[in-house]
Amino acid sequence: MTATAYLNDLNQRYLSIHRTKENFFWDTYMGLSDDHNGSTEAETAWTQFLSDATQIPAIKQQIKQAESITNTEEKEQTLIGLQGWLTTFESHAIESETAQKLKSELIKFEAGLFEKKQKHAMTYVNEAGDTIEGSLPVLASVVRTSSNQATRHSAHQAFLDLEQWLLQNGFIELIKLRNQFARSQGFETFFDYSVTKKEKMSADELFTILDDFEKRTHKCHQQSLNQLAADKGKDALLAHNFVFSFAGDAMRDLDPYVPFSKSLRRWVESFGRLNIEFSGAELTLDLLDRKGKYPNGFCHGPIPSFYDQNQWIAAKVNFTSNAKPDQIGSGYDGMNTLFHEGGHAAHFSNVKMNAPCFSQEFAPTSMAYAETQSMFCDSLLTDADWLKQYALDDNGTPVPDEIIKAIIDSKQPFKAYQERSILVVPYFERALYRLSDEELTPENITALARASEKKILGLACSPRPLMAIPHLVSDEAACAYHGYLLAHMAVYQTRAYFTKKFGYLTDNPEIGPLLTKHYWNAGNSVSHNDSIIALTGEGFNAKYLADECNLSAQDAWKVEQDKIAELNSRTQADVAPLHANITIIDGPTTLASNAESNQKMCDDFEAYIKKTYGR
Repeated sequence: MTATAYLNDLNQRYLSIHRTKENFFWDTYMGLSDDHNGSTEAETAWTQFLSDATQIPAIKQQIKQAESITNTEEKEQTLIGLQGWLTTFESHAIESETAQKLKSELIKFEAGLFEKKQKHAMTYVNEAGDTIEGSLPVLASVVRTSSNQATRHSAHQAFLDLEQWLLQNGFIELIKLRNQFARSQGFETFFDYSVTKKEKMSADELFTILDDFEKRTHKCHQQSLNQLAADKGKDALLAHNFVFSFAGDAMRDLDPYVPFSKSLRRWVESFGRLNIEFSGAELTLDLLDRKGKYPNGFCHGPIPSFYDQNQWIAAKVNFTSNAKPDQIGSGYDGMNTLFHEGGHAAHFSNVKMNAPCFSQEFAPTSMAYAETQSMFCDSLLTDADWLKQYALDDNGTPVPDEIIKAIIDSKQPFKAYQERSILVVPYFERALYRLSDEELTPENITALARASEKKILGLACSPRPLMAIPHLVSDEAACAYHGYLLAHMAVYQTRAYFTKKFGYLTDNPEIGPLLTKHYWNAGNSVSHNDSIIALTGEGFNAKYLADECNLSAQDAWKVEQDKIAELNSRTQADVAPLHANITIIDGPTTLASNAESNQKMCDDFEAYIKKTYGR
C-alpha cells in the first residue's frame, strides 16, 4: 500500500468508528436512548483505535515512504495528513496492556455513573411553594434571577445535595480510577496527565499563568466583595444571594428585550452580518431543556470537515442548549449558548485540511483553542452596540441605554469574580487529584471544595458549588476547565486586535473571513499560540482580560457609550448566506428547518416557542 493510500484508508477507518461513537453519544446525552452498553462499546472502540500505540511506528514508516513520492503536491499533502495522524496518536497512545484495560474499565465506570446521574432528580421549591424538578441550568437560573430568597436558597441546596449524592455514588471511585490510569501512563495524577495531553504544557506551566492572573485580579475582586457587603449587608455574600444581589434586577429588566423565541433569528442575522459561514455543513440544533437531557450546552461533530482526496466533505455538527423559554433569564442564557455552540460549529465546519483528525474537539486540539472560537462569538452579546441592534421588545424598540448601564454598573465590579469562578475549578481539581486514596473521603473532598471557593472566590460557598459542575464528572471535560479561562484571555486579545484594526465588532463583515483564515482553516495543525500570532501578530497574552476585569464601572460604561454613538456612523451589513443545512429539533421532534429558507425556519421556531411557552 502506498503512503497516500494508507492515509486515505486511515481517514475512512476513523470516520466510521468516530461517527458510530458520536451517534451513540448524541442519542445518550439527549436522553433519546437507554442503550448505555452500546454507547460504552462504541466509546471503547473509538478509544482503542486512537490509543493503539502500534499505529505510531506504522505511521512513521509511511512518512519515510512518502518522502519518495515524486509528485510534489501529492507528497506535500500526504506528509501533512500523516503528520496530523502521528500527532493525534501520540496524544492518545496507551502502550501497555494494563493501561488499556484500565482505560476500558474507566470508560465503563463513567458510563454507569452517567446513567445513574441522568436518572437522579433534583428539586427546588418555587415562589408558590410548589416542589419543582429542575435541571442544572434551571437551578442556576433560579439562583441568579429569582426575587424570592427562600426559592434561591432551595435551588442552591439542590446543588449541595447533588455534590453529596455524587460523593456517595461513584465520584470518589472515579477519581481513584483516573489516577490509577494516569500513573500507568507515567504521570503522578490524572490532572497532570490531562493538562499535558490537552494543552501541551505541564501543570506547573499552567499554574504559572493561573497564579499570575489570580494576583492581577485579587485586589479588585476583594474590593467588589467588600463594597457589596457594605452596600447590601453581609448576607449578600451568602451563596444563594450573591449573584442575585448584583445581577438579578438588571437582567430581569433586560428579559423582555431578549425572548428566546427570537434567539434563532438573532443568531442567523448576527452570524450572517459577521460573514461567518459553515461551508455546506449539516447542523442539528437541540435547544430546549427537558428531563433526561445532558444539563449543559455542547457541540460535537459526527462527521469532521476535511478534503478527502481533494473532494470537500462538509461537516455534520450537532449542538445543544438548555433553554426554558418560560423562565426569567432563560432567553438571554439560551441565546448566549446558541452563539457559543454556534461558534464551535463554525470552527469545526471550516477546517480545510486533508484528514478528519484536524477537525475534532479531542486531543491534540487544545480546549483553550477550541473555546476561543466559541467564546469570541458569545462575547458579542455583551457589547452595547450588539444589544442596540438585536435586543428588541415586541414592538421592535431597542433596549434603553439605562438598562445597559444598569447591567454594567451591577456586573462590571464582578467581572473579576466571573473569571475567578472559572479559575477556582483547576485549583480544586489539582488539589483533589493529589489526595491519596485514603484521603479521598466525602468529608475531605467537601471541605476541600469549600476551602478552594473561599481562597479564590472569597465566599464561604460558591453560588454554583464545585462538584455540581458537570465537567468534573465527564471524561473529556475533566481537568480541562482551565481551558475556558485561557480561552477568555485569548478572546479579549482577539477583541482588542479587531477593535484597534476596525473600530468595532458588531456586524463587522471583515471578522468572519479573518477568523476562518487564521483560526479555523488550519484546525489543530497549528498551536493555539501560533494561531493568535497569525491573526494579531503577538503571542498569547493574559493582560487584555486582566485589564478588562480591572476597569471601573464608569470606565466600562464610557467604552459602551462610544460603541452606541458609533452605530450612527455605519451602515448595517447585509446578512450573508450561512451555507448550512439547519434542522431544529426537540428530542425526536423536528421543530423547524431552513430547507425552504432561513426566514421560514426562524418563523416556524418563533411560532412554536410562543405557542408552547407563551413568550
